[in-house]
Amino acid sequence: MNNGHHDNLRFDTFTGKGILITGGAGYLASNLVSLLKDVNCRIIRLDRQATCREPLTGAAHITDLAGDVCDPSVLERNLEGIDFIFHFAAQTSMYVANDAPIADQADNVMPMMYLLEACRRRGGRPTVCFSSTVTIAGIPERLPVNETQPDHPLTMYDLHKQIAEQYLRWYAKQGYVRGVILRLANVYGPGPRSSSSDRGILNQMIHRALEGMPLTIYGAGDYLRDYIYVEDVVRAFVAAARHGEKLNGQYFVIGSGQGHTIAEAIQMIAERGAAKTGIRVPVLHVEPPDSLSPIEKRHFVADSTRFRDATGWNARYTLAEGIDGTMEAFR
Repeated sequence: MNNGHHDNLRFDTFTGKGILITGGAGYLASNLVSLLKDVNCRIIRLDRQATCREPLTGAAHITDLAGDVCDPSVLERNLEGIDFIFHFAAQTSMYVANDAPIADQADNVMPMMYLLEACRRRGGRPTVCFSSTVTIAGIPERLPVNETQPDHPLTMYDLHKQIAEQYLRWYAKQGYVRGVILRLANVYGPGPRSSSSDRGILNQMIHRALEGMPLTIYGAGDYLRDYIYVEDVVRAFVAAARHGEKLNGQYFVIGSGQGHTIAEAIQMIAERGAAKTGIRVPVLHVEPPDSLSPIEKRHFVADSTRFRDATGWNARYTLAEGIDGTMEAFR
């Protein structure tokens, strides 16, 4: 495993600062907080559920708040002394979004508006880092994909993510906030399970391999994906926040830069799982459901050169290392 995780990642930017994380009980938030817990700062984890999380020991003063980002007063009330906002709260299923677009707009667009309006009214110009998605680009015309490719949102989910991005960029241009958008490729790795069954597929398969259950692949599984380890992702968010002034109003494509077919990734899980448990689980190719979104039928590899050049960030983990790390954590 790759042990130089923290080199060139500086946390001094956050010392003595206030940090608000929406979706505070979620996957990205839990990984970000474990990265920041040793920094002397104040962290508010805002989440709909006031779920009990294991207390983290460290220099950070962490407060857990129950509150819904769909309620504007919640954001308004909790911006006092906040310098950095990581906006992770979201409805993450494209199928749910397509089935209920109005509800998805309320979940994925309006909280951004409420947040930005609250920032505008309060002043103070915090740095807002937003987790978005590479699927806004639709079916890429060429690989790898960087920021120069046009957007073609194919799902309501992608359209709403794009609209939320546009709002953030507009408010950033007006000087009400600093705004940085990270469009994430396929994220996997340790952390709470995703609330959406069509998300976190690699993690689901890792759980299955460790439980001795068969792994499934839709069709041939020959579409290319860019799987990025969650620790690399939250390191990117730390880098984005640190360089908020320089990156203001921009979006960046964040991935490992390595393409693997879905079948390759799942075979790798079966192999690494067998090495850990002694049980080689079968890998089954199954007919994809008729309802499969066209966005699933794409090849994707990220080119994160622009972000790397601007911040010095790098994806550190290979897929094999990341799968091993995830298995260790899940066991």
